[in-house]
Amino acid sequence: MKKNLYIAEKPSVALEFARVLGITGAKRNGYIESESSVVTWCVGHLVNMSYPEKYDEGLKKWRVETLPFIPDEFKYEVIENVKSQFQTVKTQLEREDVETIYVCTDSGREGEYIFRLVDMMSNTKEKIKKRVWIDSQTEEEIQRGIREAKDLMEYDNLSDAAYLRAIEDYLIGINCSRVFTLIYGNIISNILNKRYSVIAIGRVMTCVLGMIVQREREIRNFIKSIYYKINAVSNGNSFKYKVDEESIHFNSPKLFNETGFNKQKDAIDFVKYLKENNEPIIGMVADITKSKEKRNPPLLYNLAELQNDCSKRMKISPDETLKIVQELYEKKLVTYPRTDARVISTAVVKVIDKNLIGLLNYKFKEEVQKILDEKKYENLAKTKYVDDKKITDHYAIIPTGVGVNGVRNLGHEQRVVFEMIVRRFLAIFFESAEYNKLTIKVKIKTESFYLNSKVCIKRGYLDILDDTDKDENESNAESNISAFKKGQEIIVEDLEIKEGETTPPKRYTSGSIILAMENAGKLIDDAQLREQIKGSGIGTSATRAEILNKLERIEYINLNKKTQILTPSLMGEIIYDIVKNSMTSLLEPNFTASWEKGLSMIENGEINKNEYMQKLNGYVEKNINKLKQIKNQPMIFKQILDIPKDIVKGRCKCCNGEILENSKTFYCSNYKFGCEFKIWKNELESFGVEIDRKLVDEVLGKGTAVVKMDNGESSEVKIKDNKKGGLVSGK
Repeated sequence: MKKNLYIAEKPSVALEFARVLGITGAKRNGYIESESSVVTWCVGHLVNMSYPEKYDEGLKKWRVETLPFIPDEFKYEVIENVKSQFQTVKTQLEREDVETIYVCTDSGREGEYIFRLVDMMSNTKEKIKKRVWIDSQTEEEIQRGIREAKDLMEYDNLSDAAYLRAIEDYLIGINCSRVFTLIYGNIISNILNKRYSVIAIGRVMTCVLGMIVQREREIRNFIKSIYYKINAVSNGNSFKYKVDEESIHFNSPKLFNETGFNKQKDAIDFVKYLKENNEPIIGMVADITKSKEKRNPPLLYNLAELQNDCSKRMKISPDETLKIVQELYEKKLVTYPRTDARVISTAVVKVIDKNLIGLLNYKFKEEVQKILDEKKYENLAKTKYVDDKKITDHYAIIPTGVGVNGVRNLGHEQRVVFEMIVRRFLAIFFESAEYNKLTIKVKIKTESFYLNSKVCIKRGYLDILDDTDKDENESNAESNISAFKKGQEIIVEDLEIKEGETTPPKRYTSGSIILAMENAGKLIDDAQLREQIKGSGIGTSATRAEILNKLERIEYINLNKKTQILTPSLMGEIIYDIVKNSMTSLLEPNFTASWEKGLSMIENGEINKNEYMQKLNGYVEKNINKLKQIKNQPMIFKQILDIPKDIVKGRCKCCNGEILENSKTFYCSNYKFGCEFKIWKNELESFGVEIDRKLVDEVLGKGTAVVKMDNGESSEVKIKDNKKGGLVSGK
């Protein structure tokens, strides 16, 4: 009797397929079998690309003359610690009684690659192969996926893109890491007093490192500017000055952003001009502008948006968010997580009431019942939340409506993330939030002062998703400014001079860097190029979190677990300077995003794999040969010496600034902005304890450190005061 074989990406998914298929046979060593079907599984990747030494033993030793390494054909091998499961899968694939293979790995580029590698190393040419493509793991969706499974050949373009992505990362990673290490490794070793330094380079990884270093240097090189704004105070209202064409200061170089002055003296002179002999200041209401504003519910979550929100609200990393939402997916609670889309498809919207009905058993029963009773889902297809053109592999992350009774058994973080997804989903069935906006323009002599008000008159979707940032003029009640009339004279009680200061750009967080990677096109100045790579980012939704993980793991960046703020390490900054002066394209978002765009074009059949491979080989060959001839080591050495090296790994407990070191203290780099955090090196002198960088690193990183005192006893030390610093001993 001929059998069907179902191959999943992991054991838990395979068990779910077996349950849906009604396979009740015994679970054997790596597979489950019944009379008509067999279910087996991978454990993630079972096969990977071979290192150069598998082509030639002589390539094990890194030498410049063997580069670039570009083989005519690539070799693959089974990963050592999963050989047993690979053999199990291979055996099932090659069974004579297996007629049809259903590929049930994750529905995406990486899932396709996992199966194709195993298939490549197995003898399955005579088999029928079908691709199961699903958006969730509900029973209904699995059944549909099997029923509508297409011929595997229809996914060959996706497979080509997956192979080429791996080859691209391999060629750039192997060649660049070797050549950079051979040329610059000794320089780094000498500066850091290390025996040997390997420089890890990656197509996406190095670009992301560059983004983090560039932002840090913008902050480090930022020079604060003081400016002076003028407010006219009348009856408890504060009107803000803004220059216009009638002003005596129109186009004046004395102005700061048309709303104040660069120098205090000019601000004082301006106030004197308006006061005129200390007589009462009279202003006239020159204009009243009324308008209404609508704010629509936000688009649905894709993975990047969810990771950013979780980073901001829950202070968890993108990798942790991905693990949580993957668990929710495997529990059938939400749809496929590794998606870039923020909309749903026309096919899904036709049956969206099923998702809503399932949520009647969840905490928002009243809201869901109202949506169902009023059939608010009926016109959803005509809105911006449904768009087939903006969907590639999968639609947005939404709740399936299945299994919600089990939510109470989830961990705290899982429950919070699930609720975030549900709220974002339900919001699209609510009406827009509406606001009344009012702007009062008051003239004092030739100068204009403005008072703005924004009042929410209809909450709409904010009843389910009140997580939007309010602007400074927004309030929830009518204010007293509605009493003003055009032409009315008002008494100005005071003209205040308010000192302000410019602020540096914010450091990336683990969430905001994910969004920046997704929206790489916005980082590109050239409008034509930006349009060409529209929709392409740095990395993919499936890989971005792991890229950050690797940068942290190899200590090129630091991640503050409490704040999720990212900063480069000294090593990371050194790598950045080396790459910037040797192979700049690796740091450019347009380079990385354009390669990603090329892979998308292969998926869509717009270009063929040979064109892409030719371009890739040319890029690697040209740049590696150029690097081999480079003679910029002395200049690089000097530049690296200029990087501040007195930076401690830990961050300021008060403001998260960098911790610097001088002869007497460890202190916050934001001292010039008022931060008082410092640790004196002699604070524990009476205990015979020397406070050095290693100790400060440990205390700032772990919260405590154990030291040995001069009496031989051990003691725990910790930060005395998070605002002012200092160390205190437990003894």
